[in-house]
Amino acid sequence: MNASPEPRKDAVDAIVDQWAIVRPDLDTAAMAVFGRINRLARTVGDRQEKVYGRFGISRGEFDVLATLRRSDEPYTLSPRQLSATLMLTTGGMTGRLDKLERAGLLRRSPDPHDRRGLQVSLTDEGLRLVDEAVGAGLAVQAEALSVLDAEQAGQLADLLRELLSGAR
Repeated sequence: MNASPEPRKDAVDAIVDQWAIVRPDLDTAAMAVFGRINRLARTVGDRQEKVYGRFGISRGEFDVLATLRRSDEPYTLSPRQLSATLMLTTGGMTGRLDKLERAGLLRRSPDPHDRRGLQVSLTDEGLRLVDEAVGAGLAVQAEALSVLDAEQAGQLADLLRELLSGAR
């Protein structure tokens, strides 16, 4: 029976190997997993940031537009709902909303159900842009995932879901 080939060594292996020399008492299995998760997230995130830049927005601004888009018609949420979904402070949200409103991608209007509240809505241009940007961002993710077959990608998604649920 043929043994499967040894996986290629990467930068995380080098770090783990160094720790094994200087601290052989440490169990570095978690470092091997989370080092790769962190590097992968940073690498793909940087690529997505570059793609969103072609649309004149940052990844954080994309997140605001995408959250409105996912809310379905009329693509409207309160600033508080946006902040809660994106885990942002109101100050951080205000800066993003200001920039996106100046760009004509969303509008703020009084909330008809709460005289003190506001509603944030996608404009037609914001809807068009986010629909294009989400496709471009997904293409970056699909390219990164293309080294796995569909079954492996599904297994990875399942394992990461399990890991995430245990980390809360």
